Amino acid sequence: MGKKQNKPGNIEKIVPDTSVIIEGIISEKIRKKELSVSEILIHEAILQELEHQANKNNETGFMGLDEINKLRNIADEQNIKINFSGSRLKDWQIKKAYLGEIDSLIRDLAYNENAALITADMVQAEVAKAKGIEVLLIKFKKGKKRKIKLEKFFDKNTMSVHLKENCFPKAKKGLPGKWEFVIINKKQLKKDFILGMIKEIIEEANSRDDGFIEIERKGSTIVQLSNYRIVITRPPFSDNYEITATRPVKKLELKDYDIDEKLMERIKKQAEGILISGAPGHGKSTFAQALAEFYSKEDKIIKTIEVPRDLMLNDEITQYALSHGSKQEIHDILLLSRPDYTIFDEIRNTDDFRLFSDLRLSGVGMIGVVHATESIDAIQRFIGRIELGVIPHVIDTVIFIKNGKIDRVFNLKMEVKVPSGMLEADLARPVVCIYNFKNSKLEFEIYSYGEETVVVPVQKETTTPLQKLASEKIEEYFGRYSKNIKADMVSNNKVIIYVPKKKKAAIIGKNGSNIERIESELGLSIDVRAMDEKDSDNNISHNDNTKELNNIPYSVKIHKRNITFTLDKEQKNREVDVYVNSQYLITVKTTKKALIRINKNSKQAKIIINCLKSGEDLEIKG
Repeated sequence: MGKKQNKPGNIEKIVPDTSVIIEGIISEKIRKKELSVSEILIHEAILQELEHQANKNNETGFMGLDEINKLRNIADEQNIKINFSGSRLKDWQIKKAYLGEIDSLIRDLAYNENAALITADMVQAEVAKAKGIEVLLIKFKKGKKRKIKLEKFFDKNTMSVHLKENCFPKAKKGLPGKWEFVIINKKQLKKDFILGMIKEIIEEANSRDDGFIEIERKGSTIVQLSNYRIVITRPPFSDNYEITATRPVKKLELKDYDIDEKLMERIKKQAEGILISGAPGHGKSTFAQALAEFYSKEDKIIKTIEVPRDLMLNDEITQYALSHGSKQEIHDILLLSRPDYTIFDEIRNTDDFRLFSDLRLSGVGMIGVVHATESIDAIQRFIGRIELGVIPHVIDTVIFIKNGKIDRVFNLKMEVKVPSGMLEADLARPVVCIYNFKNSKLEFEIYSYGEETVVVPVQKETTTPLQKLASEKIEEYFGRYSKNIKADMVSNNKVIIYVPKKKKAAIIGKNGSNIERIESELGLSIDVRAMDEKDSDNNISHNDNTKELNNIPYSVKIHKRNITFTLDKEQKNREVDVYVNSQYLITVKTTKKALIRINKNSKQAKIIINCLKSGEDLEIKG
């Protein structure tokens, strides 16, 4: 155990381990005369490991082999001996390499050769010291920044840079949704230049506080360096060496977006399952970043799940890298740390969708970023990955970003109803209803049809030739009451009848008995409206929404026989329309006391009662 100790900086024989070989420390220190040695011993296991990494196309393997070549050149220049000792690893040793088998072999070589072990690994150093081996521990000085070649390709308007072997360097310049793809210069990039940039990027990522290698695979490496997200690809995965680097052009706050009061109120108090969707490059992550900062300022606990970690957030927000931990680990951590909101940037594969859903159903507020070319596409990507009935419990708000702005907002509800376009009541089923948040208009329905799950757009129905013929027949039917009758088929199962005012009461009958009998006989929902005999066309155009209607304030009470609406006094003795979820229901006339009374046994009353109980939108317009 009593080994000869050498003077610091002047060591006769050294044995480096993998950590310092990969970082290129020894050649640098010898050239700077910070280290003087007579002999360098390199274990064959290090060469085997570097060869293995290089065969996987991992950059660390190439960097380590490059360092060994540098050491050979230095050895020739300065008359330093360089020898390779030890035997290559057996299969069982390779399998146990992660348990420290290679480190153990390197320590044994240093001990047997009475050499100093050079390492950057604290554990390796302590174990070697315990065995009485002389140790030179290299401590990397993190935090020092230097400008790298990649940054020269960026200016203040550059969103991303695209560098490929044997091609002109190109860049996207502008803002999300408003950018152009330009050639930076007309000098083709050579392989050596690209390889030099890759090596520089990897070295910087390993030596800076604001840099790290996020993912390293056989054909690709993803690096986060300051605010640059860098994707490196190499053959055979890609046809040539390529570097793609992106960065945020502008950091926005939520107040910089045109958000109306209604949406802001929802973001503050209601939305807990938010999807931020949009096409690539349109500003989804920028909006997610602004939303995270907003919630943080509202004293909410915010975490993020990112692959890679590239959101530029304040230090109060903890950012987790999915590539450095399992989904189960992140799931457990988030449930135990209990954040108010978690930003998931980006949701890509089935496991991501399931993790997002599971966390949301566990009570964690979730904000997911999803690629989608249309606003509905983000919701569709959940279909088949989770149960249909669970979707509204996982997602309550969808914000579609286009050209860096909020383009559309959807809110989701689960309802048991007959899907739009179907007639028979026995076709009622659970339907995921997707509403335009701005105007509360139903735009899409998702439901099971046979063994399939379908997404159906709810379009404004137009009059078909069949509906026109039906209108004519209905006018003939009501001809017994008046010659001046107009029928307007607004859907396949609903018709509006325009009649002279003096005939309206007779057609409806006492307590609606006559019109209910006619509805049963014709199999239609019938709305009877009064019209002026001299200006019937204008009244019909009112039905076509050419006249802008105003919302009328009201209070409502459900009595034993009637539903009573109380309006402002100026609304007395006039016709008004009742809407449920922005869908027309009925036209009624107010009394001289500005009241509306609807018989509790009528179909319209039942719809209104259900609406009031479920908290849906009920509007009176006129």
